[in-house]
Amino acid sequence: MEQKSSIFTATHGVMTEEVGVISGELELRTSCNKEGDLTLRITYVGAEEWYTLPGKAYRLHDVHDHEVVHRLLVAVLERS
Repeated sequence: MEQKSSIFTATHGVMTEEVGVISGELELRTSCNKEGDLTLRITYVGAEEWYTLPGKAYRLHDVHDHEVVHRLLVAVLERS
């Protein structure tokens, strides 16, 4: 399973399934398996507890798109 991780600042917040909106310095971690199943998790930088972003069953048609999708998510969440 391939993982990508990026740190960014969300001034307006990011919605999570578990605790609602979180903001500040966050870390996004995306994981993609060989079938293209994509997992999205987020945490406060330095924290141990990870949260999931809303939505279910994310899947890439091509696993080679993982890097691009990860970068797009960071850009969108940073602007939130």
